[in-house]
Amino acid sequence: MALQALQSSGVAFRKILSHFPEELSLAFAYGSGVYRQVGPSSDQKNAMLDFVFTVDDPVAWHSKNLKKNWNHYSFLKVLGPKIITTIQNNYGAGVYYNPLIMCDGRLIKYGVISTNSLIEDLLNWNNLYVAGRLQKPVKIIAMNENVALRSALDKNLKSAVTTAFLMLPESFSEEDLFIEIAGLSYSGDFRMVVGEDKTKVLNIVKPNIAHFRELYGNILQENPQVVYKIQQGRLEIDKSPEGQFTQLMTLPKTLQQQINHIMDPPGKNRDVEETLLQVAHDPDCGEVVRLGLSAIVRPSSMKQSTKGIFTAGVKKTVVYSSLKLHKMWKGWLRKTS
Repeated sequence: MALQALQSSGVAFRKILSHFPEELSLAFAYGSGVYRQVGPSSDQKNAMLDFVFTVDDPVAWHSKNLKKNWNHYSFLKVLGPKIITTIQNNYGAGVYYNPLIMCDGRLIKYGVISTNSLIEDLLNWNNLYVAGRLQKPVKIIAMNENVALRSALDKNLKSAVTTAFLMLPESFSEEDLFIEIAGLSYSGDFRMVVGEDKTKVLNIVKPNIAHFRELYGNILQENPQVVYKIQQGRLEIDKSPEGQFTQLMTLPKTLQQQINHIMDPPGKNRDVEETLLQVAHDPDCGEVVRLGLSAIVRPSSMKQSTKGIFTAGVKKTVVYSSLKLHKMWKGWLRKTS
């Protein structure tokens, strides 16, 4: 099962986890502090560690965390765990981030999301925010026996493969596929214009081909629509209208709806299946899918970043933003030198 490739037994990560309330359905670490990247994020030893904690009961979890780690929160802590949870669930991408925290001698950032919100995002791509993080190699530090969550994690990976297929030609390399997959959650992300290195996706994929292969290998071998030549690192897919229609019909619900909204003329009100059949015959099918992704990611990333000003506090937001801009500047200098 592809999910097994995500798991890790990193002692350093578990030590950090011990500083937080234990009631987690899933905890994972991601980003340049976990997996080596090239470019401005290549300094793995000093990179900030990014975590996401998934919890069944956010109010109870924040209540305990406020007692243990009061200083992690911005001014919103005085409003209490119920208001913090309301902000977490109802604004942005359903995640509450506390950035720039010193823990066990490392600078960390951690986000908290409810188990139900994560499952929804994994299955339907409502925001493609945490679901997008989980399409790239991560270190899973803790996971309980929630069958629905495990199934949704696997479905998210399969959806990522199918979506990438629709944007690729008939024949391509593993690296081409993994670049498309890694870029799904950055489609339309305004942070790729301001604050992020433009070569971020390449920097993630190139040093981590083996990790992507481990994550997606079984899915690719079991997929009836692809010929996977493992030795050559090449793949061939069915690009016929019939093949593309089959793929479009298995896309996450929110992406299907966005494609329907893009293609459906005003007043026509066609059902989604009819629109997807039209898109399957369209030579620009891949571009339509890309536009659908952008329509999900752009508002999600903007709202989440705006929410971050309040959850982090103004001072931390300024520091965090300056770190991002510094990284972007280093990437630009590297390219021009």
